[in-house]
Amino acid sequence: MSAVPAVPQAASAEPPAGGPGQGPGPDLSLLLVPPRGRTGWRVVPARVAAMCAVELQKLRHDRTELYTRAIQPALWLLIFGQTFTRIKAIPTGGIPYLDYLAPGIIAQSAMFIAIFYGIMIIWERDSGVLTKLLVTPTPRAALVTGKAFAAGVKAVLQAAVVVVIAALLGVAMTWNPLRLLGVVVAVVLGSAFFSCLSMAIAGIVLTRDRLMGIGQAITMPLFFASNALYPVALMPGWLQAVSKANPLSYQVDALRGLLIGTPAHLPLDFAVLAFAALAGIAAASALMGRLAR
Repeated sequence: MSAVPAVPQAASAEPPAGGPGQGPGPDLSLLLVPPRGRTGWRVVPARVAAMCAVELQKLRHDRTELYTRAIQPALWLLIFGQTFTRIKAIPTGGIPYLDYLAPGIIAQSAMFIAIFYGIMIIWERDSGVLTKLLVTPTPRAALVTGKAFAAGVKAVLQAAVVVVIAALLGVAMTWNPLRLLGVVVAVVLGSAFFSCLSMAIAGIVLTRDRLMGIGQAITMPLFFASNALYPVALMPGWLQAVSKANPLSYQVDALRGLLIGTPAHLPLDFAVLAFAALAGIAAASALMGRLAR
């Protein structure tokens, strides 16, 4: 008998087990359809977190900035604070002047960190980093917000150093966790405003030398035209008007009320700081494009 030829089996029309989306095998659908990227305002939290992480990494690798910046507030507390505590030249309502001064020095040290933050933006422009960031889908406001709150992280670390120095000098401060959380919020909001102010000025002057000159010209007037060193009631009338328009005064008032328990207007203080931070973010975002031209 002749052998009967084998009939080839028809190819199955069904996809093999483990294909995309079927069977027990891995799902390979993501290889065919990429996931939707986050765009617009959905990237803001990620950008803020990334910028804060970058600043923490910088401090982790080089802590000298944290130590050197602690020298000036320490000198204010050790020399100015203790001297004026002895001579009792400034009425503070029965509070030791060193206690009265400590929250103002915390606000001052945070402002001095943030007010020169625009120099970093100009450096990034000169090195080409800023141009690369601006061509991404990330909104400019997200970039500015990330850098503003990164400045807030550095300011909080600086404030912690000042709080430790003040505690060692015998300043009577609260250690209530909720009040300390309020201190962190006040420091972050104030630093966000001053860093945005610096970035907005950078968008106008466009050079580091000019920005450093303007920064040095406005820091001390902002500091002395606030209630950081003395009560507003001791100021002349025109300076009281300037102090009421100065966000630093509201930051100091909040810190003083939270840390040493003096009468404060906390809802108003935080509302002004939040509004100032939002206005600063809007202004810096609008001027950011000038740096990339």
